[in-house]
Amino acid sequence: MHEFEIVPNVSEGRDPSVIDACVASMEAQGVRVVHRTSDPVHHRSVITAVGRASQVVAASVALARVAHARIDLRRHRGAHPRIGALDVLPFVPLGAATLDEAVTLAHRAAARIWRELGIPSYLYGAAASAPHREQLAELRRGEFEGLADRLAANPGWRFDYGDAAHASAGAIAIGARPFLIAYNVELASGDLALAKRIARELRASSGGLRSLKCLGLRLGAGRVQVSCNLTDVDAVPLYRVTELVRRAAARQGVAVARGELIGLAPRRVVERTARAYASAERSPYPS
Repeated sequence: MHEFEIVPNVSEGRDPSVIDACVASMEAQGVRVVHRTSDPVHHRSVITAVGRASQVVAASVALARVAHARIDLRRHRGAHPRIGALDVLPFVPLGAATLDEAVTLAHRAAARIWRELGIPSYLYGAAASAPHREQLAELRRGEFEGLADRLAANPGWRFDYGDAAHASAGAIAIGARPFLIAYNVELASGDLALAKRIARELRASSGGLRSLKCLGLRLGAGRVQVSCNLTDVDAVPLYRVTELVRRAAARQGVAVARGELIGLAPRRVVERTARAYASAERSPYPS
């Protein structure tokens, strides 16, 4: 039987009891939760789970039910943009599983969540119903607070499943995609404009690195971050992202404070970065 990964992003990063309930609901459907991470500043948690097709769909619905019951976006404030209590739900094929199969699972989960919970969905990535829906950044523009106005202003932004945003749970971006790496680089600065400028310089949509998505986010007083998604794990090495951010920040007299991996990364990617920095004494910046 083919296996799939799901990597739900939940709009709760401060209450461990809510995240524990989310994880328990998924595990009760037979998936293996292999990683979880929470960030109180982003007010967001990322859960990584693996299972067969029927298991990952059932786990997705169970998770949506807990998020619906325990998270009210009308009271939610965090650094990361979001449209839903269960904000993002990607299906990722593993091994011999295919992206087309993952698309089918995304549709199945979206249909069940709308039917059983009344929470609508946009489909993104390989499951997108139109080109303007492929990118998460476009789906989240205006965030939860802007969903109703977007629907009223533009029929092209009708949900793929459902006809109205849920009052407290919002909507979900449900997608199908290959494996990606979520990686953040924190600057030793509170200059949000600089973080946004670096993100714009590096991301593919602005003419930067192929397969790199970036946002500049504020973490708190004196702390900003360049938040990155590497959508092709072999095209852009982690150390390359770090060093490009370091160089861009250094031009403004700002240092890099740390890097942060969110979720999992293939072992070969970590080893490639380790080898690059092990030889860094021969060059001030790995290339």
